[in-house]
Order: sequence, then C-alpha cells, then structure tokens
Amino acid sequence: MEKTPFVTKEQLDEIVKKYPTPFHIYDEKGIRENAKALKEAFAWNKGYKEFFAVKATPNPFLIDILKEYGCGTDCSSMTELMLSHAMGFKQGEIMFSSNETPASEYAYADKVNAIINLDDITHIEYLEKTLGRLPETLSIRYNPGGVFKISNSIMDNPGDAKYGFTTEQLFEGYKILKEKGVKRFGMHAFLASNTVTNDYYPTLAKVLFETAVQIKEKVGVSLSFINLSGGIGIPYRPDQEPNDIRLIGQKVKEVYDEVLVPAGLGDVAIYTELGRFMMGPYGHLVTTAIHEKHTHKEYIGCDACAVNLMRPAMYGAYHHITIAGKEHEVCDHKYDIVGSLCENNDKFAIDRMLPKIDLGDYIVIHDTGAHGYSMGYNYNGKLKSAELLLKEDGSIQLIRRAETPKDYFATLDCFDIYNKLDLD
Repeated sequence: MEKTPFVTKEQLDEIVKKYPTPFHIYDEKGIRENAKALKEAFAWNKGYKEFFAVKATPNPFLIDILKEYGCGTDCSSMTELMLSHAMGFKQGEIMFSSNETPASEYAYADKVNAIINLDDITHIEYLEKTLGRLPETLSIRYNPGGVFKISNSIMDNPGDAKYGFTTEQLFEGYKILKEKGVKRFGMHAFLASNTVTNDYYPTLAKVLFETAVQIKEKVGVSLSFINLSGGIGIPYRPDQEPNDIRLIGQKVKEVYDEVLVPAGLGDVAIYTELGRFMMGPYGHLVTTAIHEKHTHKEYIGCDACAVNLMRPAMYGAYHHITIAGKEHEVCDHKYDIVGSLCENNDKFAIDRMLPKIDLGDYIVIHDTGAHGYSMGYNYNGKLKSAELLLKEDGSIQLIRRAETPKDYFATLDCFDIYNKLDLD
C-alpha cells in the first residue's frame, strides 16, 4: 500500500510557526473512521465492547474520540486507571490487565470499578487478601503455552511469555472463583503481537471458544465475556496490506456460531483490547533535518531522537519515512536518519533510500500513533515533544504541551539544588 502523510508540507510550514519540531501529530478523521469500522465489524455481538489499550497512546483528547464510539479502556497501571477514572469511564468500561501487580493497584482498580483480569493463579488469594473479598466479576488471562500457529506459520511463542494461567491452572482457577462466590466470569488471551493477517483473530477465537465450552463442561462455569485482547496489527511497510476489520469480524462470527452457539453459550460478549490498530496509522512524528554528516556513511541528523520514538532503537522496527514536499521525487540517496542521543542505536532508519534531503526539510515518520510518544523516556536529559491533533476541519489543536526543564527537574524541587537551576 502507498504510504502518504495525512499532513502536507504547506500545513507543516504553518504549524511550525507556533509549534516547533519535533512533535507528534494525529489525524482525527482517520481515528474516527477506523473506530466506526471496528464498531460495525462486531455489531453482530450484542455485548461487544472495545477496551482501548491506554498504554498505546495515553492522551485524554484522543481517548475521548474513541469514547464517542462506545470504547472503554484497557489499563495496566495505576496512572492509566487514574486517567480513565478522571475521564468518566464507569463500571464495566475499564479493564485492568496487569502482571506482578502491587496491592495498591488492585485496591484502586476495585475502587474505580474496573474489571480485574488476573494474570496468575496465586493472585486469587493475593487479591482476596488485599480487598477482603473477591469482586463479583473477575477475568482470567489464559496462556496455553507452546507456539501459536496459523496454518504452518508461527505467529508468536506464548510458551516463552511471562503472562497468564496454564491450561490446568485455568480450570482450577475458575473452580476456585466459583467456590468463592464470584458470579460473572471472563477469559482473556493475547497470543501474538502485531499480526498483519485477517486470520489471527478467528484462529485465536476458535481456541478460546473451544476452551470456554470445556470450562462449562468441566467446571460448570459459563463465561460472560471472552476478551480477544490485541494483536491485530498495522502495515508498517509499504509492501504490506492492512487488515480488513470487517472481514475479521465476520470470520469471528462464523467461529462463534460454530462453537459457542451449539454449546448454549450464544450470549457470550466479545471484547477486544486494541491499541496499535486503533491509533498507530493515524500518528506521525514530524522532525526537521538540522545536520548532515559525510563520513563512513551518509547521515542526516534531525531534532528528534529515540526519546520521541523508541521502537526503531529498541526493536529495530521499521517506520516508513516521507520527506514532506518531496513525495514524488526519486529515492536515489542512501541515508541513516539519526537522533542526538549518545547511543549508536538512536537511528530512525538505516541505509534507507530517500530523495535528497536538504537542511530544513521536514522528515515525516509514519505510524507513530501507538507506542510512539508513550514509550518515550528522558535519557540524556532529553525532553518529550508536544502532541498535536489535526482536526477534521483542518485546524490544529494542542493536546499535550512539550516538556520543559522544569518538568525534568520537578522531582528535585524539595532540595536546594532545584533553586540553583536556570529554569526561567
């Protein structure tokens, strides 16, 4: 598929007059269209709900857009729970999926009426001791182990993941929860990440649906919901085709009708927890070429770094790059696009064929709408950039200001050194 920025050079020329690069910018129109498509894809399931993975893009302005389409939130920490609560998400609209969870976070999750998704069988006792009881609704995260395959292709290796109950623990867990008075049960599984195939969700669904039937037969527990979690990916590379969410929804329905309905489980609600799919394609990191270096390789230095987008440095992940205003020029120059960190892996692209880059050019890095800003850190004392929203009417809204040195040094404000800093 062709990778075209949703913002033009002319628009960027105007934006930078008020908001200098680097910044993350998001496409409201794209987010809305995608959320609508997902809702329609699973409309056949009466209880369906998307719990947006806050970790992907924890910005309240963006989450508010998804809320308009009936989305809840999936949280993995205290602060994500706090944000969801502050935004007005109610009982049944917050999922808390965490691991190695402190007691204080379980207590807060209960306080804000989040659905708790247990990661380990020992957490049943831990949660009960923490709360003095068990909630009426609880979910269990399932990890069947081994490798997860679609046809003959290995998608991921759940057996090597730290998450979830084993199959034996799963049945024992539901038995314990039932005996302790839990009234509403759910199951959750995440077996592969960033799949670009329409078959992942249906294949996963069949595994979970068949397991749900076994739970009913062996334990006498009928699940109220099955959470397919995340895993639906996006095409980071131009030679990849995007997933067809409507086709995925139809295929899940076929498996639902085949497995659950005949077993008397035709009222089970389907949940999803998508992050990358919901936001990834609708965000760009925009940075400016500020240096060029001609040594053993050709380098373009920009004013962004891994603080703004960690995935290439951390995973070697590919992110497509467009030089704004040069979209149709020949890619006949080979560059490493690099940031300023004192780390040699601080590279957005290695040996990437691009048009000739001139100092001052805007470098648009695609598909940063999820796990972009949120994975940022402050190594080398670098500060995180602003977040902007390109509204449907073409206007620009600031949705998070850029960090300042005051933010960086804030946790020293109780010491004398703070007052000696040049923060004005």
